[in-house]
Amino acid sequence: MRADTAWESVPALVRAAAERYADVEAVVEGRTRVTYAELGARVERAAAACLATGVQPGDRVAIWAPNSLDWIVGALGAVSAGAVLVPLNTRFKGAEAADVLHRSGARLLFVTGTFLGTSYVASLRRAAGDGPGTGPLPGLPALKHAVVLSEDAPAGFLTWKDFLAAGEGVGAADVLVRSGAVQGFWPSDIIFTSGTTGRPKGAVITHDQTLRAYDIWGDLAGLTRGDRYLIVNPFFHTFGYKAGVIACLMRGATMIPQPVFDVTTVLANIAAERVSVLPGPPTLLQSLLDHPARDAHDLTALRLVVTGAAVVPLRLVERLRAELGVGTVLTAYGLSEASGVVTMCRRGDDPTVIASTSGRAIPGTQLRVVDPEGRPLEPGLPGEVLVRGFHVMTGYYEDEQATAEVLSEDGWLRTGDVGVLDAAGNLRITDRLKDMFIVGGFNAYPAEIEQLLGLHPDVADVAVIGVPDARLGEVGRAYVVRRPGALLTADDLIAWSRREMANYKVPRSVEFVAELPRNASGKVVKGALRDAVGGRAGRS
Repeated sequence: MRADTAWESVPALVRAAAERYADVEAVVEGRTRVTYAELGARVERAAAACLATGVQPGDRVAIWAPNSLDWIVGALGAVSAGAVLVPLNTRFKGAEAADVLHRSGARLLFVTGTFLGTSYVASLRRAAGDGPGTGPLPGLPALKHAVVLSEDAPAGFLTWKDFLAAGEGVGAADVLVRSGAVQGFWPSDIIFTSGTTGRPKGAVITHDQTLRAYDIWGDLAGLTRGDRYLIVNPFFHTFGYKAGVIACLMRGATMIPQPVFDVTTVLANIAAERVSVLPGPPTLLQSLLDHPARDAHDLTALRLVVTGAAVVPLRLVERLRAELGVGTVLTAYGLSEASGVVTMCRRGDDPTVIASTSGRAIPGTQLRVVDPEGRPLEPGLPGEVLVRGFHVMTGYYEDEQATAEVLSEDGWLRTGDVGVLDAAGNLRITDRLKDMFIVGGFNAYPAEIEQLLGLHPDVADVAVIGVPDARLGEVGRAYVVRRPGALLTADDLIAWSRREMANYKVPRSVEFVAELPRNASGKVVKGALRDAVGGRAGRS
């Protein structure tokens, strides 16, 4: 951490930013423009409301909403009250969100109203409206309050305005005492991420880990005061919340949250707000470059792009530099279990290094590539990537068994990713032991999708793999064995899936088979399915 900072915790960072960058624009949302001093005041008001509603240090506070100023204020207000933030994926369906709320024991929930035509409150009520609890969702007895981030709320829920009003009786001194008591070793957030079993697991990260990791991230990326940062990456992900909100607080950069990725809106925002920083997955950047109206927008302020989550074509790096004049293009690799950042390219790296690798370990991090027996491999040989460092999670929330499976006694984290280190220490991710594939920047886990598809009454057996897709990088393909006599079609199953799971998990193609290829131990041989991808049609 830099010598000129005193960030003992995230609330300490918020207070420091409010003082140091008082007159700098902190957040721009449409016509609303909020300075860092004003943002600090709003966060304190939200923290006071958290105290008024009974939030205690260590309580989990969840947020299920798209990128917005209210998300920033609500999340930072909760953390300033000593709570542990639990962000929920906006692509979750009601049952998926309710599961995470139940397992985290969230006491307070911030939830959006209607988003992309879906009522999040209604979906939660369908999933958790019945049960022994007396709060807004009886199926979630630990949940005492739910706040709708809008002007209207159904019975049992609070509006954002009413929630903030509840904190008016809490003194500023009380808020300062509570936020000042937050220690660096306390958990700051729990990021739920699926694993090989398909059951979401919550990676617990502390204040110290978050602050140190994203101070380094800001240094390596070159983020600075005066930058204007379009945050398209969702706040429920570390790339949006920590590499976005937290990093901007550290450097005094202006946050411009965008709730939905739409390339036309991105172009308009870059031009209108003189955006200089735009992190995002390769699919976002490719869409930007290929948009027919790109040249009608002034994109000359754009100077820094950070990408990752997939292989980055060298041509993409070259086009960003040549066609848009982007001075710095960097690639990175991270995972929730390691605070979201493990390796990064450095400014000045050769374009081939940026395109073909995810860079080198950040300071304070060790990397190993090992064989199946855990023995370190020489550079150039593929194996499982292991990580050890200050930013590795303390464990999965209330899941000792799952923690023991990925964390060794001497602190090495098994990532489940297959990679290759070169002689200079640059890491190239080549495969996933966990069978994970990446859909437009979102991790999709076949085991979880297979469990959901298995609930369909006409599905007897199913396996899911990732297949290449020109727009999204990869998408899911399901190989399905129908139950005897079933007349299920691919369109039927895809339509059903869209109702039951987040969009990025939905298979884009279905192939019906008489049986799945299995080895002697009964496990599906997914290599055989991947080998068949090139030879057969996607739907039948």
